[in-house]
Amino acid sequence: MAEMGKGVTAGKIASNMQKKLTRAQEKVLQKLGKADETKDEQFEQCVQNFNKQLFEGSKLQKDLRTYLAAVKAMHEASKKLTECLQEVYEPDWPGRDDTNKIAENSDLLWTDFHQKLVDQALLTMDTYLGQFPDIKSRIAKRGRKLVDYDSARHHYESLQTAKKKDETKIAKPVSLLEKAAPQWCQGKLQAHLVAQTNLLRNQAEEELVKAQKVFEEMNIDLQEELPSLWNSRVGFYVNTFQSIAGLEENFHKEMSKLNQNMNDVLVNLDKVHATSTYPVKAQPSDSTKANKAPSSPPDGAPITSPETKAVNHEPEPSTLEAPGGGIPKSPSQSSLPAVVVETFPATVNGTVESGASSERADMPPGFLFKVQAMHDYAATDADELQLKAGDVVLVIPFDNPEEQDEGWLMGVKESDWLQHKELDQSRGVFPENFTERVQ
Repeated sequence: MAEMGKGVTAGKIASNMQKKLTRAQEKVLQKLGKADETKDEQFEQCVQNFNKQLFEGSKLQKDLRTYLAAVKAMHEASKKLTECLQEVYEPDWPGRDDTNKIAENSDLLWTDFHQKLVDQALLTMDTYLGQFPDIKSRIAKRGRKLVDYDSARHHYESLQTAKKKDETKIAKPVSLLEKAAPQWCQGKLQAHLVAQTNLLRNQAEEELVKAQKVFEEMNIDLQEELPSLWNSRVGFYVNTFQSIAGLEENFHKEMSKLNQNMNDVLVNLDKVHATSTYPVKAQPSDSTKANKAPSSPPDGAPITSPETKAVNHEPEPSTLEAPGGGIPKSPSQSSLPAVVVETFPATVNGTVESGASSERADMPPGFLFKVQAMHDYAATDADELQLKAGDVVLVIPFDNPEEQDEGWLMGVKESDWLQHKELDQSRGVFPENFTERVQ
């Protein structure tokens, strides 16, 4: 035989071509219904399960790779975020070394999480799917061997069925040869044709036995492997997702600790920075710092404090000196220049009158003056008064003048005082710039 290539001969190529032609012919006959096809419903169900399992495993592998890519992207994003924090964190701020250590541990934690996902999930997934190509190839080969078996079976059956016809076909040429051949040759010729027919049947039988043996060997192996492979999917899915869940749990637990440490560092920075950088500045004439931030009236509402009127050159009603010698300050004072207003006690016939500063029988102790709310004010602390526009408030001094915050007054609603005549539960502080003095 002529050599056609490495390990391939002309005879081998011819044999393979003949097999392909025979299989193609058999498949055509089966589709046309002229030849029956060996069926195995149990095996076909196993093949359907195999294809389903392969599809699900391939999808899981794809989604797992997508998940790992997302973890890697999240790692990079987290790393850039912590790097940004390190850049803006000034060297003299407390906790700088702590933030650097937290950033380093965070990077290591992300790297470890990604690597363990690869080792315990992705590689296991690859190993699981690695067995499918070989089995898929064997299933396809079994299909071809089944066609070969059916073809050999049909060929043998056709020879058996056509035995009588073949004998008749052999007899006809003998009767013709009788006229041309001597008598002694006719018997030999008939014997030769019969022997040739028997040889064909023997060869067909041998091919059938051989094809059946090859097919059954492959079929038995797959009949055992496919159900076992199908059942293995449950344990594989359980182990895979348990590994992922466990790794995620540990990762988030450790990352939570780092996040808490970072939060503590930043809270401490906020406290230190707020204490050293944001003191509340007092007015030049005030020796104490304001502790309570005054509220602002609604947009567009006029601010009617004594200082505002002095700046705007509006007429100023008689000014009353509060205990301690100070003038009640309004919230607007923090944004307006300080104005010194001289106050003088009122006199009648050369006698100094106590005026509003004197205690009257129908007013609370230490009553100074009245104001009327120009806007609603919603109290935010328990020590504040809730005001509605139109409420009249009786202003009284603070028990301790140093506790008075800039822009705030102490008072009791006139209606509450007239009804209960007590201060303990009724008095409270309120923003001066929400009110207007009426007396």
